[in-house]
Amino acid sequence: MNASDATVSVTPRNPPARDFSLSAIVAGFVAVLVGFGGTAVLIVQAGHSAGLDAAHIGSWLASICLAVGIGGLVMSLRSRMPIVLAWSTPGAALLVTALVGVPFDQAVGAFVLASALTLACGVFGWIDPIMRRVPAEIASAMLAGVLLNFGLGIFTHLSKQPALILAMCAAYLLSKRWMPRYAIMAVMVMGLVVAAAAGQLQLGNVDWQLTQFVWTTPAFSWQIAISLGIPLFVVALASQNLPGLAILQASGYRPAASRLVGATGFLSLLAAPFGSHGVTLAAITAAICTGPETHPEPSRRYIAGVAYGVFYILLSVVAGAVAVFFQALPAALIAALAGLALLGAILGGMANAMANPARREAALITLLATASGFSAWGIGSAFWGLVAGLIAHWVFEYKRR
Repeated sequence: MNASDATVSVTPRNPPARDFSLSAIVAGFVAVLVGFGGTAVLIVQAGHSAGLDAAHIGSWLASICLAVGIGGLVMSLRSRMPIVLAWSTPGAALLVTALVGVPFDQAVGAFVLASALTLACGVFGWIDPIMRRVPAEIASAMLAGVLLNFGLGIFTHLSKQPALILAMCAAYLLSKRWMPRYAIMAVMVMGLVVAAAAGQLQLGNVDWQLTQFVWTTPAFSWQIAISLGIPLFVVALASQNLPGLAILQASGYRPAASRLVGATGFLSLLAAPFGSHGVTLAAITAAICTGPETHPEPSRRYIAGVAYGVFYILLSVVAGAVAVFFQALPAALIAALAGLALLGAILGGMANAMANPARREAALITLLATASGFSAWGIGSAFWGLVAGLIAHWVFEYKRR
């Protein structure tokens, strides 16, 4: 990927020091706060589902942060585009339920499979052919089905901790109205304040620790590979990599799409044995770094991608402490924070799934099958939801033809 890949003019190239701007640095920092602060809790929840200790959860977070930081930093400098990477948030949400009872070494094997498929798509240029065969409505419905129970979790915990949940919901509504970029941060702060006032924080007995990178040798099981690996690959490609490319293109940049997606697969493959479930292109946080608020000149916005990468590299050092911190929070706080953080993704998935009247019924079948939690032969509902939706889509399309 080079400067000629973009429609934004970057010639002649200035040294990065001359392109430095405070607004770009702030944009990178805000993107890190929104991305990490809003969804890191999902990885902690997924780690709990897998029965992992704090060291393994910290390694999971740190390996992703390091891969995201180094990858974004290098690619932003080389391409002079604001390349913003992230972890797969829908993938983390999927793992919260899918990792229950799964040996973690086999889960890591599924992570390796999903990463290898992404790398292969980039190397061989398979991105467009694959997505042409998986309608966007079906992929969006599977995403909405995976995330639906997180939204419901807000209300299932309401009877247990009404003051905490209602305060967090109020913070979400008010901040969403007046400062939407910081809504999830406001929710987290409100939750911490209310929980601390009620004496529900158990921070005194926490064994604070910095990051330990823990190696897990991958083991491969065909049931887990199909149940986890393929859904992880599909949701990452459909819900983050392709929207991430679209955001760059909408801002006037023309990256080498296959090369960029292949790079995320390569980074994911390197980080997987340390617990990482996948590195993708960012979508929502990328919009923070590519817009005119970052810098009036598009050719200088890449500094936001550089700053974003540096902040994530620094964050990887303390990811272990972050994992321990989240473990000390009340379960209701974590559930509400995760649910509120994913409301936008649930809404987007449902809206996209139902956008085309001709494909709504197949999308609805996908959503219901995925949200049902059905499993067979050790393969989870996300895969069966995708299968059910594709079968329905093909039958309806054949009938129309």
